[in-house]
Amino acid sequence: MEMLKVKNLKKVYNTKFGSRQFVVLNDVNFEVEKGEYVAIMGASGAGKTTLLNIIASLDKATSGDIILEGKNFSDIKDKELSAFRRDNLGFVFQDFNLLDTFTLRDNILLPLVLSNTKLIEMETRLTPIAEQLGITDLLDKYPYEVSGGEKQRAAVARAIITNPKLVLADEPTGALDSKASKKLLDIFEDLHKKGQTILMVTHSSMAASHASRVLFIKDGELFSQLYKGEETNKEFFEKIVSNLSVLSDGGVDIG
Repeated sequence: MEMLKVKNLKKVYNTKFGSRQFVVLNDVNFEVEKGEYVAIMGASGAGKTTLLNIIASLDKATSGDIILEGKNFSDIKDKELSAFRRDNLGFVFQDFNLLDTFTLRDNILLPLVLSNTKLIEMETRLTPIAEQLGITDLLDKYPYEVSGGEKQRAAVARAIITNPKLVLADEPTGALDSKASKKLLDIFEDLHKKGQTILMVTHSSMAASHASRVLFIKDGELFSQLYKGEETNKEFFEKIVSNLSVLSDGGVDIG
């Protein structure tokens, strides 16, 4: 079943005074099935983060459509976007985006608070997620009291506590060491096995090898894609690295 459809997407920025145009995305088309785990890769400046921001409804396309479970983003009024985003999308970003004046518990529960969810329902949802992510003993700590990996696991908890249709991750391992990265990727893989739909932008071939499909963007266009199929993470990693050699301009990390 189709969860997300990106259709004829184009993003153009005008330079100062409008003298020139810079095309960031040009006629991008792809679909993501429900329960699929898709990674997006490409050199710096290829347009992958812009694409993710448009899918996250944090930016608007110049033309084209983003359709989530039959709902076209262009039909959503600006005043309704925040609620739509909160109810349907979960976000995991490189810099965690946690509030330092809130405990991890309060950071995780914030989307539910904004949705006026009852306290008993919030706690019911939080308990199994905290256990799954191994942060139960950290819930009353503040972000500055925990490690980067623990912050990111709290960010994942915040992203999935609303039961989102789609989890969007932008370089989620970018600020983590190798051990914390592996733990986070194992968590993503586990979420995927349980049916969560995930779309992740990454420079890391190792991170991408955990996905079930990888889209490669070059110069604002969808260049190619790879399916994992029955391959192991190691086999898929090697295929990704090989494919990146075609795209390589020094801006892609294959580690």
